[in-house]
Amino acid sequence: MSGAGDVLRELGRRRVVAVVRAGDPAAAVDAARALAAGGVTAIEITFTTPGAAEAIADVALLDGVLVGAGTVTTRAEAEAAVAAGARFLASPHLSTEALDAGEESDVLAIPGVFTPTEVATASKRAPLLKLFPASVGGPGLLAALRGPFPSLRFMPTGGVTADNARAWLASGAYVLGAGGDLCSAARIAAGDFAAIERRAADYRAAVDGL
Repeated sequence: MSGAGDVLRELGRRRVVAVVRAGDPAAAVDAARALAAGGVTAIEITFTTPGAAEAIADVALLDGVLVGAGTVTTRAEAEAAVAAGARFLASPHLSTEALDAGEESDVLAIPGVFTPTEVATASKRAPLLKLFPASVGGPGLLAALRGPFPSLRFMPTGGVTADNARAWLASGAYVLGAGGDLCSAARIAAGDFAAIERRAADYRAAVDGL
C-alpha cells in the first residue's frame, strides 16, 4: 500500500476498523495484538490515548495490521501520527487541519460528519466520511443520507456492534468503525485481551461473506 487510494481500498476489503482507547501505549499495543489475532486487522489508535504516537509506531510493526490514528483534531496530532506510521487519520469532526496534513502526506484523512451540509462539504476533499455519532440516527440515518449522496463512502462510528454490523453494511456502509462493543476501555484496562480477541472473531464472522 503506497498511498491514500490504496488504504481506502484496503479498508473496504477489511470491513471493520477497531477504535482503541487505552490508558497507556503498551495497553493499546496489547489490544491491537488481540484484535489482530481475532481477525480485525485495521486498527485506529485514538489521540485520547496517552502516548498515542508511540503506540501507533509499535502497532505499525505488527504483521498484517493496517494502523491509523483517531480523534485527530489538530495539525500537530496529524503530523505526529503520520510520522509514527499511521496510514489513515480519523477525526470526530470536519477537521481541515487533518485534511491538509493528509493531502500533503498522501495519507487518507477521514473527516467526521453528521448533517447533509457537512457531508456535502467534506466530500469535496475526502473519499471516505466518518458518520459520527452514528448511534444517534442508526442505520436508518445512513440509508437516508445515501439517498441524495449515493456514490459516497461512509464509515459509521459510535453505536456499531457485532449484532448490528450487517444492518449497517446493508444500509450502505463502506467500512465500520467499532469501539466500545469491540474493545472497550474497561476490558483493556482490566487486561482482558482474550475477551477482545473473541469479540474480534465475532465481528469477523458477522461481516465475512458480505
